Amino acid sequence: MSIKQTIELALKSIIANKLRTALTVLGIVIGITAIMVVFSAGEGISSLINGQLESFGTDFIETEIKIPSKKTGTGGDIEGAQAMAFGAQVTTLTLKDFDDIKKTIPNVVGGYAAIMGQEKISYLNESRKGMLYGVTSEFIDIDKGEVESGNFFSEADDKSLSQVIVLGSDIKEDLFGDSDPIGKYVKLKKKKFKVIGVMEERGQVMSMNFDDYIYIPLRTLQKKIMGVDYAQFFIHKLQDMDIADDTAEEMRYILRDNHDITDPLKDDFRVVTMDEMMSMMDDITSAITLLLIAIVIISLIVGGVGILNVMYVIVAERTAEIGLRKAVGAKFADIMWQFLLEAIVITMLGSIIGIILGVLISWGLAAGLNQAGFDWTFAVPLKAFIISFLFALTFGVFFGVYPARKAAKLDPIEALRK
Repeated sequence: MSIKQTIELALKSIIANKLRTALTVLGIVIGITAIMVVFSAGEGISSLINGQLESFGTDFIETEIKIPSKKTGTGGDIEGAQAMAFGAQVTTLTLKDFDDIKKTIPNVVGGYAAIMGQEKISYLNESRKGMLYGVTSEFIDIDKGEVESGNFFSEADDKSLSQVIVLGSDIKEDLFGDSDPIGKYVKLKKKKFKVIGVMEERGQVMSMNFDDYIYIPLRTLQKKIMGVDYAQFFIHKLQDMDIADDTAEEMRYILRDNHDITDPLKDDFRVVTMDEMMSMMDDITSAITLLLIAIVIISLIVGGVGILNVMYVIVAERTAEIGLRKAVGAKFADIMWQFLLEAIVITMLGSIIGIILGVLISWGLAAGLNQAGFDWTFAVPLKAFIISFLFALTFGVFFGVYPARKAAKLDPIEALRK
């Protein structure tokens, strides 16, 4: 029997049992749709995270506090993060470290030091909690944020511990409404601070709502509010990003020298380049995508088992037909290919429908998220299409071979008796 005739027989059988075929296809459709959506969401999340990282700027290196650990690499970072989550503090990152890096490394052309806290701020009868963001004066020259009205504080304000403050747009709205806050005084931990500026609305970036921030000179926040003398992180602007890794290594050398550290495992800081941040985020996104794909495979297996059951039913129903075909000369391969092709056609049909549905759902998801204010990119990578087809083909063959083989091995005489 020719391949054409075998395919025609397989298609006739599928068409003759529309409801059963549709229910079988449904299991594959759900799995393939899920694969497409997961891959598309992975691309969207990666694009969103990288876009938000780039919104901070692409020409900087961040130095942050870290709990020293016994492990290197990601394991050590996780250990440090867990320690900080349970209240451990690192107080060794200072303004001297910040200044030494700026003065010593030619590739560093600017930067700011920062510390964060939380405190209630009030004006007359209005009050609310806000995020305190203590930064040095160069913050406004390096960060993407802009002052909408008034001015940002100066280096002189920082060094003289001036009680001046710049409000995020949400804080300003809650405390002052439509009135102009410039020149007015707010209370912060029973101390009066003069409002000298209001930041432009910026929204959330990397889960941080900058409109809810209260900007204060770093030294003022350290000495008059928090009672500390350390910073939590530095941002340093680079002149040449091509040598960012070398610059990061120079920073580590300076900080180890300042902190009397001889063993890198004892580092109480972490220096991260922009490329490393993006790579780390890509790794996290890829790991999440793979985890979701592993879950999706379970639904595909369920769909595959459905195909296996249906093919067994088909073989049982058509035993007499199989016996008749073998009696008139149909070979083992003819019967085998007829039933195997039925299983493959069912899975490939499910794959095509699932791919189309997955693309439509991914597009709808992207449109909805963009409407909600997220900078979400609609993209379905080529590997999603390839993997979907490969999975469909693999499951069709894997779950179709055994029933097809069973049908092909039937004895024609025994089959005709049934």
